Amino acid sequence: MNKLKYPILSLLVFLVFNCKSSKTIGGGEANLKLSAKQLLKENVKQTPVFKTLQSRLKITYNQDGKEQSYTVNFRAKKDEILWISATFSVVKALITPEKVSFYNKLDNTYFEGDYKYLSDLLGTELDFKKVQNLLLGEPIFDLNTNTYELSVTDEAYVLQPKKQLELFEIFFLLDPVRFKVKSQQISQAKELRHLQIDYLTYQEVEKQTIPENIKIIAVEATNQTVIDLEFKSVTLNEDLSFPYKIPSGFKEIKL
Repeated sequence: MNKLKYPILSLLVFLVFNCKSSKTIGGGEANLKLSAKQLLKENVKQTPVFKTLQSRLKITYNQDGKEQSYTVNFRAKKDEILWISATFSVVKALITPEKVSFYNKLDNTYFEGDYKYLSDLLGTELDFKKVQNLLLGEPIFDLNTNTYELSVTDEAYVLQPKKQLELFEIFFLLDPVRFKVKSQQISQAKELRHLQIDYLTYQEVEKQTIPENIKIIAVEATNQTVIDLEFKSVTLNEDLSFPYKIPSGFKEIKL
């Protein structure tokens, strides 16, 4: 896989957004006295509401000490489509609830399949809803007071299952000011895998609270991949098209 395709494909999982007139959300008064039920209720209130989103997305990708940066166009139709296009449509990608697809004009190849590639890349099973939640700063697993317990650190609320699963452990850190996710972490000790998504800053976009800067760290044994996302020039709820057609004559690749 060539240098351009791999980082951009890796980032299909993490397409998020910002806004033209956005403002970074600063500090406030922390409230560390909520119950688990109250915390989850406040978190749900912060779920961003929109129909479509468009932005420029800067991607910085670091693996084995080699860093690359790209800026791509990103569009989303909530619950239906995630779409990216690199400069001059050299690489295009489309994610829907049914499939993951991309093509690359640099080597005339395309891929079309399920979520196994993205799941293998991050070391945890993914579907469209999980990918979308990850990008929006929402928990990738459903949280409820029946299965999760709450504790408090100096800086955040910590939610974890009352009984961790045998194959992997899950932790969510929530901000005590805005009640948004600060970090979500999935560890598979037996597989020597760890996935960590840190939401470094949030911003207010048309009265919606959405991620601004995200750091994704995927570790497998001694290999580590770090992806930083910066979302710029976002607009919400515009009429958008999602042009995508695999050119004829392209060779299908298996991942």
